[in-house]
Amino acid sequence: MLTVGTAQAAAGSVATGAIPVSKLAGGTPLEIPVIVINGAHDGPCLWVDGAIHGDEPEGPLMCHILRREVDPAELHGSLVLVPVINVPAFEAASRGNPLDTFSYDMNRIYPGKPNGYFSERIAWAHSEWMTKVADLELSIHSGGAHSYLSETIFATEDDKSQELARAMGLGWDLALKSFLPKGNPMASMLEVGKTGITVELGGRSATSPKDFHRVGRVLADAALNVMRHYQMLSGEAKYAQPRFTGVQHALLAPVSGLFLAEENAEFKTPMKKGDVIARIYDVYGDPLETLVAPSDGRIFGLRALPNVTVGDWCCFYAEIQGTLP
Repeated sequence: MLTVGTAQAAAGSVATGAIPVSKLAGGTPLEIPVIVINGAHDGPCLWVDGAIHGDEPEGPLMCHILRREVDPAELHGSLVLVPVINVPAFEAASRGNPLDTFSYDMNRIYPGKPNGYFSERIAWAHSEWMTKVADLELSIHSGGAHSYLSETIFATEDDKSQELARAMGLGWDLALKSFLPKGNPMASMLEVGKTGITVELGGRSATSPKDFHRVGRVLADAALNVMRHYQMLSGEAKYAQPRFTGVQHALLAPVSGLFLAEENAEFKTPMKKGDVIARIYDVYGDPLETLVAPSDGRIFGLRALPNVTVGDWCCFYAEIQGTLP
């Protein structure tokens, strides 16, 4: 029997339930939904987390696909799916919990506190179960309401983390360095000697029906490849080659105005230092500022909202520093 919160799944079965946290002022239970797929055969536990930011629905869609497609009778080990960690934020379609202004970004406060602010208590309940049950963890993110991000992984440089990043498979050829992760589920896993990575794909400009389904499919296929790599499922795992590594640069708006990326700007396309990424115009159409590549590398995230205020995210840029095996 595998138990996560109120979900209990016997070997070879699927169960749904929730991790209890607290109650809201109106008496509604605050819970974190979980899906437990307990394989008929021994093996590791892969834990998938979605919607730690409430405006990132790609994780829930991925979890729904995996629930339909992973047969517990064929599974070696277990798959725990958490479609929505930050339930109040998801219900409000906002990055953070609108009921909590003190710990708004849940991806900065792990492992949380049992007696802390509202969101810290949610993080604590989730982290306690995750670190106890999981062997491997995928945190699913996207550009949310403001940006679109292409296939990108953040991983530490230790062998286990790099193996999990490689296991994501075809299309996942960018694994950026996360030297000392703090405040997120990956950090909580590392603290107990286990492995997690942060995964980015999707966002505002990919929420049309066709694009949204595509993103969910790509994420689900990556998780299935991970399970093949770790021999949780039969079949041959496939891998991206070559794979690149480096560091992230977050390019912020130096002025307010209309953000307009270059018409030929492409994700995953090599750029040279100084290449133009975007321009910002005032309301009269006069150019105010130009955003350029800070180094040789490539774009992995771009702002999807043309209106921009000084200090807003405009571009996530990868400075490429080498290749990975």
